[in-house]
Amino acid sequence: MLRAVLLFVFSVLYSFFHFQLDTALSKEKEEEGVWEVRGGKWHKIIPDSSKDEFLVVTPGIGAVGAPKSSTLPNLWLQCKELFLRLMLPEGFPHSVTSDYLDYTLWRGVQGVASQISGVLATQALLYAVGLGKGAIPTAAAVNWVLKDGIGYLSKILLSKYGRHFDVHPKGWRLFADLLENAAYGLEILTPAFPHQFLLIGAVAGAGRSAAALIQASTRSCFYAGFAAQRNFAEVIAKGEAQGMVSKSIGIMLGIALANCIGSSAPLSFASFTVVTAVHMFCNLKSYQSIQLRTLNPYRASLVFSEYLLSGQVPSIKEVNEEEPLFPVVPLLNAKPTYKAQSAVLSTEAKDAAAEIERRLQLGSKLSEVVSSKEDVLALFDLYRNEAYILTEHKGRFFVILKESCSPQDMLKSVFHVNYLYWLERNAGIISMGASDDCRPGGRLQISLEYVQREFNHLKNDSEFVGWATDGLIARPLPNRIRPGHIVIGEFWLGNIEWSNLEAVTCQRRQACDFLWTWLGGNWKVLIIESCQTKLGK
Repeated sequence: MLRAVLLFVFSVLYSFFHFQLDTALSKEKEEEGVWEVRGGKWHKIIPDSSKDEFLVVTPGIGAVGAPKSSTLPNLWLQCKELFLRLMLPEGFPHSVTSDYLDYTLWRGVQGVASQISGVLATQALLYAVGLGKGAIPTAAAVNWVLKDGIGYLSKILLSKYGRHFDVHPKGWRLFADLLENAAYGLEILTPAFPHQFLLIGAVAGAGRSAAALIQASTRSCFYAGFAAQRNFAEVIAKGEAQGMVSKSIGIMLGIALANCIGSSAPLSFASFTVVTAVHMFCNLKSYQSIQLRTLNPYRASLVFSEYLLSGQVPSIKEVNEEEPLFPVVPLLNAKPTYKAQSAVLSTEAKDAAAEIERRLQLGSKLSEVVSSKEDVLALFDLYRNEAYILTEHKGRFFVILKESCSPQDMLKSVFHVNYLYWLERNAGIISMGASDDCRPGGRLQISLEYVQREFNHLKNDSEFVGWATDGLIARPLPNRIRPGHIVIGEFWLGNIEWSNLEAVTCQRRQACDFLWTWLGGNWKVLIIESCQTKLGK
């Protein structure tokens, strides 16, 4: 059985690499003839000198209609062709991006390793259920169901952080893989503590459920990026088919390994350690091969900083190689020493992006950033035609979002932040206070004028390189403001609903500026008084 499994694995890998070789050879000879797509595959067309017609040449077979020298090689090529059609999107490699194949190959190996770990963990759980003192089938079944039921709660609770997965999908996916392997490790340890089966199993189940949620969420981000011809559904379908092949191979290998190990806990844990190392290495390589084309705050800052420094937009590959997988875990951000020097991306741009990400806050509260009426009025007058308000306070860049702010406006605000940082580092222009910065010739005024003039040019240059500039992928703080003006009494309103404003009466009336700010899921009133701002509670 093991020999048959190994032969099948070898056949699959050989098919992939043989297909790559055919693709490379066809590219080298691309200029020697005419090519057309038939059945999702490129075929060369050559003129027949003896007849007034063309012959279709299939790589590895020859011209259609030519006599076959051997039946067995043709049968092998037909089987390989069928397998590739089932596993790869139609029109491959032109229907997907250049990073698709590398990711798929690494993902296939890690899928096999993951299933081997799963088989070993399941075997350990079954041993643990049988080893419990006084265990009976009903009790074992109840424990198993409770274990899974408790684990499902983690998936429900974790779903509220879904927007984080969009911002750093590669890092969260790697974290999910670590979490999944940790859960497998706990399950393998259950035979040593059979009386704690429910506790250990529930913790492990929670980890696996959380990992499954993150993996499913981030997988969609990757597949959407691979679909070069907007063939999202097909890329996802082929990815699922590839996953089924990897899982089938992994289950067969896992069963064979489990039979060899038996009930030996040391051998089981040693095998799990080796398989986990292979699994994590393949995961790391697969995520490093992905080239995300969307812009989160860090990638946007890398692109914008380099544009301001050199006038060039760095390539997608350069930026993705520079971006850390998981900023909060420095160990996972180590880059290979043999990596070639970036052709466009400079050290100054990298330092600027890291510093800007540290100092930037999207969705800030106006009441915590501005403390005087003059500053508020100056900022609102300067940004009256924008959907955001940007100011610097205590060394940090605060972006206050208006109710109408879109992802495109947030992307523009990040470009504005990058230009403010450029003025600070290269022109020595620092913040002098919101009111002074908003005056003609002030820091905010000249920077906003530049951003309004250059942002569309930057977008066009970025789109030409391949970046998706339709908006910023970010998770801002849940704060919004809604500007307004009303005649009210000279007193503090407190918490008041929009529909009740017309019912406000008092003996003395005056014009008073106010804002609506979105806090904690509710609109609250922000009144601008003579010398300070207050927030209704």
